[in-house]
Amino acid sequence: MTRVRPVPPAPSADTASRRRVLKAAAGLGVALPLIRLGDLASEALAESDPKTTRPQPGDRLVLAAADGERREALTPTAVPPGGPPLTAYPMDPSTGVVRDGSRLNQVLLIRLEPRELAEETRARAVAGIVAYSAVCTHTGCDMWEWEAHTKTIKCPCHFSVFDVKDAARVLDGPAPRRLPALPLETIGGVLAAAGGFLGRPGFQGGA
Repeated sequence: MTRVRPVPPAPSADTASRRRVLKAAAGLGVALPLIRLGDLASEALAESDPKTTRPQPGDRLVLAAADGERREALTPTAVPPGGPPLTAYPMDPSTGVVRDGSRLNQVLLIRLEPRELAEETRARAVAGIVAYSAVCTHTGCDMWEWEAHTKTIKCPCHFSVFDVKDAARVLDGPAPRRLPALPLETIGGVLAAAGGFLGRPGFQGGA
């Protein structure tokens, strides 16, 4: 079992606004866990800052890294065959802005044999590499345990298990829905988003 730890998102220009949203909600007595409230604020502010904007078609994928580290777009061979997952962020290729201002932009990259993937999942993959939101749909945790023998990922917060071979459907635990997938393509030999997340990342309910 391998645990995948997230890299904290870089501060964005909307940090002060996000704090104001949290304070206002607290003043109204909104009884939500802080992690959920933070995600609501992040979602509301996502389009106002390029660093928090959700993945866009053509965005390159780069490794999550400490602030200030140079990050190169990932090639398919950079993703280890058979796991464990890598945590990446989308990067705008025209500006070089990495969209790491929101933890909801974290992407899990997992490389499996194409024949292991369900047909729908294989159609969104590149060379067996699949991409999913790295934020659990239950309460928004973003740490993962990789189960190599079953090719599944488990959230250690409340033990939801997702089948990455089959559109990250829920196999066990309290998560209400699958992890949103991110369709992939290659551009110039590097991994890129072929579209946005197929569903809203985070804890929001829905199918």
